[in-house]
Amino acid sequence: MKINTPFFVFNPKSYMFGEELLKLAKKADKLAEKYPHLSIFVTCPFAEIPTIASNTNHIIVTAQHIDGIKQGRGMGHVLPESIHAAGARASFLNHAERTLTLAQVTQSVKRAKELGIKTILCADSIEEARALATLSPDIILCEPTELIGTGKTSDERYIEKTNQAISQMDENILIMQAAGVSNAQDVYRTLSMGAHGTGCTSGITEATSPIDMLTDMIEAANKVYQEKEGK
Repeated sequence: MKINTPFFVFNPKSYMFGEELLKLAKKADKLAEKYPHLSIFVTCPFAEIPTIASNTNHIIVTAQHIDGIKQGRGMGHVLPESIHAAGARASFLNHAERTLTLAQVTQSVKRAKELGIKTILCADSIEEARALATLSPDIILCEPTELIGTGKTSDERYIEKTNQAISQMDENILIMQAAGVSNAQDVYRTLSMGAHGTGCTSGITEATSPIDMLTDMIEAANKVYQEKEGK
């Protein structure tokens, strides 16, 4: 599975579930079909993964977390095989709300690679981004913890420095910048400054019309694509 750029991640965390989430996922799926040159990820609570996966065809269904365990012991942990079987093809790791030690991240990335699960590793500093880059994940999300949910995006200098730091470590890693992204203008700005992808949580889930905001953000990503391709 190839990740197309720019990409967009709708990450509803635990703000949505059931029919409400399914409605947004289906809309994202239609947009992914309309814009096949973009990759659109939809992150799901674990219990929602089978429903979202069975009702969509074009989005990348994404887990919120996996543990680096194998079948056997592991009460209360998330078995990568179960997530894959449920339909997820990507997973976040080390999010600020579910942090891991470097050893835990290393093992989880290893297990994900064994199963063909794409990894989105979260880093809250340039130093952490460099450390995580040694694991060769698919994507590193550079997101200062203090900006999450604030509506304040990372400044241009931070985006440039993190992009450069990761590219110097491994040019194959895609770079996601999403701190404080809350509207379509933020999506356009972030991608225009060189990020391969971006995403949003509360800007969509708390919007007056989440489905319209999701649409506007993905169309902003498509606008960046068109400008870069000269279309």
